[in-house]
Amino acid sequence: MKRIGLSLPLSLALVAFGVGRAPGVVHADAAAVAGPFSPDELLRFRALAPIDTHTHAFVADPAFLAMLEKLNLHILDILVVDDMDPGHADLEKQRQQAMAVVRASKGRAVLCTSFDPFSFSRPNYAQTVIRGLDQDFASGAIAVKIWKNVGMEIKDASGRYLMPDDPVFQPIFEDIAAHNRTLVAHVADPDSGWLPPNPASPDYEYYRDHPAAYMYGKAGVPKKAEILAARDHVLEKNPHLRVVGAHLGSMESNLTELSQHLDRYPNFAVDIAARMPYFEMYPRETMIAFITKYQDRLIYGTDNGFRGGNSKAIDHLESVYANDWRYFATSDALSYNGRPVQGLALPDAVLRKIYHDNAVQWFPGIIGSPH
Repeated sequence: MKRIGLSLPLSLALVAFGVGRAPGVVHADAAAVAGPFSPDELLRFRALAPIDTHTHAFVADPAFLAMLEKLNLHILDILVVDDMDPGHADLEKQRQQAMAVVRASKGRAVLCTSFDPFSFSRPNYAQTVIRGLDQDFASGAIAVKIWKNVGMEIKDASGRYLMPDDPVFQPIFEDIAAHNRTLVAHVADPDSGWLPPNPASPDYEYYRDHPAAYMYGKAGVPKKAEILAARDHVLEKNPHLRVVGAHLGSMESNLTELSQHLDRYPNFAVDIAARMPYFEMYPRETMIAFITKYQDRLIYGTDNGFRGGNSKAIDHLESVYANDWRYFATSDALSYNGRPVQGLALPDAVLRKIYHDNAVQWFPGIIGSPH
């Protein structure tokens, strides 16, 4: 197989615009094959028994739940402790809202819980977190999220950035592994978070709208490589802990680096949530080769968020699923912001892994019981 590497600079990538919570989600142009599924497309999509392992749904709206039924879709509903977003600052409120979705979903939604990293210096911190996680596990949570504020925002009293491999987290990671749950790790961010503003970047609008998450030009911030090295240390120190790196493990702009990590760490897989532009910027043949080689380690996700809305909001969510599926499953001529992209037409066996089998493997209990 040809060497898989980054063959285009990010300045030549798609000019994307964001949706949801993370940078990099793209909408198809109106003139392209786009929008909700056609009847024939829907039959093929439903046959995959698709699972979206990266969502943030906090309203048990009957129209949203009907969409899950229509698409034959299961979701992992993820909590995030994010002080930059008022909707994600209160963990207990999120938990109650997400559990309402889980209970109303008739088994189509399961919970990925989280914990508060800001209180890491309090006495008995790890024990307190573990008690809360164990309660969520007993209520059916199958995974735990750690977010990028660990490594990029939170500091100790001396001004040192709190890293994912800080010893304070080790008992927590051991507890997650002991309960056969999965750690979802959104650690670091795309390279563009440390680079000068570039309107051609897939993440330009995200950092424009979220300056607190933008590392460029800030004195004393960690380099991205330092944060990823800390995550790698967690992988090395916890070989029995399943870790799913959110958003291609923040290695979206370098498939060679991502390949090396997947080869090195058997307990590491990645979801593709909010990173479709990075797939589309590579040559079609490169992506087919990469996905084929790592078909057991790539997991479908969107980063779709839902807090209620009208029928247009539901149509938009369905369109995200339909447009992603067209890229992976068909050879359709697609267009993203005027840039032609041809679908990959992956074999059904590979599609089934990306959309279903890998989620079941890496998230025990996402359909059924985690025990």
